[in-house]
Amino acid sequence: MSDLGGSDLAVNERRIRRAARILLLDEQDRLLLIRFAPKDRRPFWCGVGGECDPGEDFAVAAVRELFEETGLSLETCGPEIARRADDYLTLEGEPITSDERFFRVRTQSFTPDTSGHTAIERELIKEFRWFTRAELAEWHEPVFPVNLLELLDLEAQA
Repeated sequence: MSDLGGSDLAVNERRIRRAARILLLDEQDRLLLIRFAPKDRRPFWCGVGGECDPGEDFAVAAVRELFEETGLSLETCGPEIARRADDYLTLEGEPITSDERFFRVRTQSFTPDTSGHTAIERELIKEFRWFTRAELAEWHEPVFPVNLLELLDLEAQA
């Protein structure tokens, strides 16, 4: 029986990581972002959200992640406004291909409650901040996804 290079193939395959992302906007149209400071790369900012549990719907994951990361409890998330796929390294260093869905949620400004954070979130999350669009356009640290301002202008998917 010949070896078809299965071990080489496994090295090059990336796991599909399904994730829900929330564009959380307050009454002043400011976006809540989280600053992550991993040891192996430059600090960066991104919105609330995270990986779907096995078999979990994106919208259900959005509600769960919103609560876990900020303490904000909603029965449903806002409309799905975008989908995105990308290859990158997770905070744990795993190379993945993302399948991300973005949901817009509007709320009153609040101070996030971090009591639902995982151990890695407690280690890596350094700050929450409400950003205006002008601040985002000029921010001195990386903000992900890079087209975040464009995402804010999208309407809900049909």
